[in-house]
Formats: sequence, structure tokens, C-alpha cells
Amino acid sequence: MSVPVRRATRLPGFDYTTPGAYFVTVCAHDRACLFGDVVDGVMRVNDYGEIVQQTWDALPAHFPHVALDQFVIMPNHAHGIIVLNDNDAVGAAFRRPHNRVLHHHPGGGTPPLRRPSLGHVVGYFKYQSTKRINLLRHAPAQPVWQRNYYEHVIRNDADLAAIRDYIAGNPARWADDDHDLGHPASP
Repeated sequence: MSVPVRRATRLPGFDYTTPGAYFVTVCAHDRACLFGDVVDGVMRVNDYGEIVQQTWDALPAHFPHVALDQFVIMPNHAHGIIVLNDNDAVGAAFRRPHNRVLHHHPGGGTPPLRRPSLGHVVGYFKYQSTKRINLLRHAPAQPVWQRNYYEHVIRNDADLAAIRDYIAGNPARWADDDHDLGHPASP
């Protein structure tokens, strides 16, 4: 029996703590339509979709260096733009892992704080929304999201504008796109 090989979805060597804008797509587990329905080209979120929206909206409160841009919830996925700002806000930061050989920081004291990565922000979003949805549906430990997420580093203003248009128009294309979760081509 062969073991499936996971394809890397991140840019090799790219630092995902770098300030900038990132287009992310998170898909529901097994692409199940959990979050509502598209009716006449308009997304109508249900209670689970409302939880997804509230969790998204709360991200900057937990991650002070995060700003949110365009966002849409679809029946089986969500698209959004996360902006990692270049500020040194104090708050939800992660300590660098300790060197397992040295049991102290070489400069003395505790290791410096490091800004959370895009993966930490998306992981927190998925964890918090899953926890709340499972509480509502009385189904502890049920998966809500697929294991990974798709991302695209937004490189310029034209790219940002195209992605904003893509996100805003996603509900109107729902009936025609066979539920393709691909990203728009970058200009």
C-alpha cells in the first residue's frame, strides 16, 4: 500500500510572518455545505456561518498585528484577505522555541517574542470556529475544516484588486463554477 504524498502549499523558504497581504481559502471538511446556502447569487449564512463570520471578525482582537480585508463565507469554504502589519504590538505573540541543548537564552532571560505567522492566525481561526460550531451542534471533536488551507501572497495593488473582485463575486458565481475553490489568476 502506498502512502499518499502531501503536496506543499506554501512558498519554499518564504517567511510567513512577513508583513503583507495574504489571500487565504479554508474549506469545510469533505467540502460539506455547512455554512449556509447561496440563493439568487447571494450567500445566506446559517448559524454555523454566523460563527465563522464572528470568529473572523474577532481575529484582530487576538492578534493585534492583523488587519482584515475582503471576506466571504460560502456554503463549503471561506475566502479572505489577512494583512499582517509591521507593528510591534504587545499581545498574542509566540515565544521562539527553546534550544533543546541550551536550557537558557544565550543573552539571559527569556527568548524574544516573535510575531505569529499566517499559519498561526489561520490555525487559530479554524480552531476557534470549530470549537464554537461543535458546541452548537453537540458534536465534540467533529472536524469542521479540512486539514490545511490555501494561500496566495498578494504581491501588488493589481493582484489585490483582482482578488477583492474574485472574493466579492464568489456568491454570484456559485451556480456556474461547479464549486471550484481555485484562486483567480494573478495579473
